[in-house]
Amino acid sequence: MTDRVLIAGAGPIGLACAISARRRGLDPLVIDTGAIAHSIVRYPVGMVFFTTPERLEIGGHPLVCAGPKATREEALKYYRGVARAEGLRVRTYARLAGAERSNGGIACRLSTRLGEEPMSCDRLVLATGYFDHPNLLGIPGEELPHVSHYALEPHLTAGLDVVIVGGKNSAVEQALGCFRAGARVTLVYRGPALKPSVKYWLKPDLENRIKAGEICARWSTNVERIAPDTVLVRSADGGTERIAADRVYLLTGFHPDFALFRSLGIGLDEESGRPTLSEASLETNVPGVHLAGSVTAGKKISEVFIENGRYDGEKIFGDRESRTWAELAYERDTRETGE
Repeated sequence: MTDRVLIAGAGPIGLACAISARRRGLDPLVIDTGAIAHSIVRYPVGMVFFTTPERLEIGGHPLVCAGPKATREEALKYYRGVARAEGLRVRTYARLAGAERSNGGIACRLSTRLGEEPMSCDRLVLATGYFDHPNLLGIPGEELPHVSHYALEPHLTAGLDVVIVGGKNSAVEQALGCFRAGARVTLVYRGPALKPSVKYWLKPDLENRIKAGEICARWSTNVERIAPDTVLVRSADGGTERIAADRVYLLTGFHPDFALFRSLGIGLDEESGRPTLSEASLETNVPGVHLAGSVTAGKKISEVFIENGRYDGEKIFGDRESRTWAELAYERDTRETGE
């Protein structure tokens, strides 16, 4: 009987897993809550990747870009092109709502625009990433319509008062983008300074804008409440301030779908969120269910990127030699990224 494979997640890692399966004679179905490379769709328009293009490549397909590093738009074109060139079966806008072991296989439930749909498979690969699950602050006003947990087109903020919460790349890029689109920007971050991992070409740009008084910054500061036109913040010394805000971006990071994993019976470490799985094959404690990409790291999602997660398909579908090669490549790329 043919090994029926379902891969949840049509991002770079999910597509790489599908390629590994196809090259072993399997015909996996790849599903995604959104479009192909849904997580990259969420990136800021015009964003430039930190890494060089050859380390974003999957399946041996070269990523050609105009500059030394790929843009968001070039990456989207590349990954949908790879899916087409490899003849992958990809079904977008279909979410894995649940799954359980049944009659020697895995019974899955898909959520689509037409309702729920049953589907069965022998192996299930969860390459779902984390972009659909933002880290909520749990404060009043977080659900207001002018509040977003994702970076959006900066042009939308022209002439507006904008508050951006966060201290990593997405927050810095959004702050600079909104400023250059004509917004009055205030950056709020709970830490005393920017994260060291901020891209080297962004950090001095933001620091110079702050020094020139073009972008305001509130360090060691937390948001306590969001109103329709202001944001209430509290600094480390206990002082409070209301900042004018027509739009608010809470760019505070994301996490895997731990609720889905628990519903499947996957063991999770309570503190780190790390799943119970084999390092060699990435199979979880639930037979036939594998994890791939950032979700293998629990809450430490920054440990796994496209650069190293792209080898996970070889661990899942390859033989001993392929798995050994994938592990060595993973270790090399993890070391080179400095993570």
